[in-house]
Amino acid sequence: MSPSSSPKPSPDSSPDPSSRGRAASSGRPAAPDRPAAASDGFPVPRTARYVWYGLLFVLGALVGAAGALVQAAWLPAGLLLALLATGGLFYGGLRATGTQAGVAAAGGGWLLAVVLLSFGRPEGDGVFGGGVGELLFLFGGMGVAVMCATLVRLPRPPR
Repeated sequence: MSPSSSPKPSPDSSPDPSSRGRAASSGRPAAPDRPAAASDGFPVPRTARYVWYGLLFVLGALVGAAGALVQAAWLPAGLLLALLATGGLFYGGLRATGTQAGVAAAGGGWLLAVVLLSFGRPEGDGVFGGGVGELLFLFGGMGVAVMCATLVRLPRPPR
């Protein structure tokens, strides 16, 4: 067999398997600099999403600490205010990132702050006094986090 009679590779077959993919199979060239689209259709860079997760973690810790202080100070109204702020943060984390990981980041910061404040100090003083309000704040906040994490996102209407 002569070298000139060897079969030529077709343009679709590429020796580099990494160049194959969804963009190559659709006939369009791959765009490596294009960010992945969020679930609502807007392109969101990965680093921006990680920044959101970090901010939500810090905000969760702040809301958890503020809620621990407020719910003890004004028991019936303070507890409701603390749980509303917690729910707003968790739902905002879901809407801001478009994923349940946003709720998990905010919930992780909130839970860390609440658990650290519940330990108290060796001298015996702590933020939580051990009453029913503290338990309602702890379990209510965890319940709100689970509800927000399991919410179904409705698709955006077409433009």
